[in-house]
Amino acid sequence: MNVSKYMTSKLITAKPDMSVKEAFFTMRRGRVRHLPVLDGDKLVGIISDRDLRRPKWAEDLDDWTSYYQIDENLQVGDVMTKNPETVCTRDEILTAVKILRERRYGALPVLNRKGELVGILSAQDLLAALEEMLLEKGQD
Repeated sequence: MNVSKYMTSKLITAKPDMSVKEAFFTMRRGRVRHLPVLDGDKLVGIISDRDLRRPKWAEDLDDWTSYYQIDENLQVGDVMTKNPETVCTRDEILTAVKILRERRYGALPVLNRKGELVGILSAQDLLAALEEMLLEKGQD
């Protein structure tokens, strides 16, 4: 089974110069937890809700009363994971599962043969793949 079968191709993305506050509300409106970050058409990073919840730039703050520490002066480019690991549409699902599990990622950007962003594969997408496999196995 290839990644392309289970990836989400309807993408919601961010730009490096987007404020982290705008990124937070973009995730919330889109009901997603990860945003690939594009500079033009080029994938330059990924930002997750986890980056906004426990950002490296806020570790010195004493007040953790707010679950999210969102500074309007920070941009996505300041907190995103740069040059994220990716998978290709033709990669096997097992390849993506190993990367997600070993590195404890929640999602991977998916690129086509030309290196263009065409999707994202999340843990939720992999649960759909598992469900399908289990249902198929149960029908034997």
